[in-house]
Amino acid sequence: MKRILPIIVLSQFLCTSVWFAGNAIMPELVSQFHLEASYVAHLSTAVQLGFIIGTFIFALLSISDRFSPSRVFLICGICAAAINLCIALPGITVFQLFAFRMTTGFFLAGIYPVGMKIAADHYEKGLGKSLGFLVGALVLGTAFPHFLKSLTTSLPWHYVLFSTSSLAAAGGLAMYFFVPDGPYRKAVQALDPKSFFISFRNKEFRAAAIGYFGHMWELYAFWVFLPVMLINYKNQHPASELNIPLVSFFIIATGAIACIASGLLSARFGIKKTAAIALCVSGICCLLSPIFLSGSSTVCCLLFLTFWSMAVIADSPLFSTLVAQEAAATARGTALTIVNCIGFSITIISIQLINLLINDGYKPYIFMALALGPVIGLLAMRFQRNASPKLT
Repeated sequence: MKRILPIIVLSQFLCTSVWFAGNAIMPELVSQFHLEASYVAHLSTAVQLGFIIGTFIFALLSISDRFSPSRVFLICGICAAAINLCIALPGITVFQLFAFRMTTGFFLAGIYPVGMKIAADHYEKGLGKSLGFLVGALVLGTAFPHFLKSLTTSLPWHYVLFSTSSLAAAGGLAMYFFVPDGPYRKAVQALDPKSFFISFRNKEFRAAAIGYFGHMWELYAFWVFLPVMLINYKNQHPASELNIPLVSFFIIATGAIACIASGLLSARFGIKKTAAIALCVSGICCLLSPIFLSGSSTVCCLLFLTFWSMAVIADSPLFSTLVAQEAAATARGTALTIVNCIGFSITIISIQLINLLINDGYKPYIFMALALGPVIGLLAMRFQRNASPKLT
């Protein structure tokens, strides 16, 4: 039992490394396909769109509740690895590039939420801590392509794709061979369309879901545009000499520490309270961002972005824990998947909004718009707390 969580975490990290593989090599893709630099938002949207379609189908068909989650994880890990590798094929078009990234996102729907489902099936107690490690693995997987890019600057950009695809395939195999179905799994033999909606009847489930949606409004927009923030800061302060891929990796990767810390802190202070504090802090960071992004101190800017990176992800495992705990046991996988589907749909809106604002001219105050998500999430949690004395 002790080896189960490390393997789940490792598999999640390895498979999610394909998520931002396209973002890490975006300058090379821009050059090869003669694209505008702003295309990074559209490429990121392609992955999110594929993930949304995948999570919707997985939830509608209750895939992870009807079939072995480890087997689903394996199949999706192998498929995501193969499709990610297709970007390296010679002579592909821009349309094919977009399609490959979208299809990669589709199969990620069988990795991220299914990984959380597997963890929930093994760890009914201490789930917040377990998901803290799991989401931390997602953060490292998201950041890792930037790290690979910084190590392979003297090599063709295809090596980032070769590496991440190899890791994803290894992650799928590790999950399948070393993680059996959990003792708390309640398999559903037949497709039940009602399971798609049943959890949303629970008021506490809805409050947790809306909190998660507010968190997602901010999270992926921050990750996608972090290199843009750094590039613009470097252009304004040429003496800073920032290594953008390496700095992006380290800033995003620190979020893994925050996920683990929030999972541990939630055991003492409560999951809901810890999640609300983290969401509030990240919202404040959005509002303070113009001060640090336009400041003259590179150290202060980097420290602020690192702190923001930790705050923006710290509540993610906690909201996922609340969703898993409040969902019906026979529809836990479906509930996690549909909440992910809606949450990632929201990320498309925030990413495209920020991209639209940047196209009109980059200004540091643009990212204040990301505070809207935390505000809505906190209001939903506050309303539920007032409505139910049991919510602590």
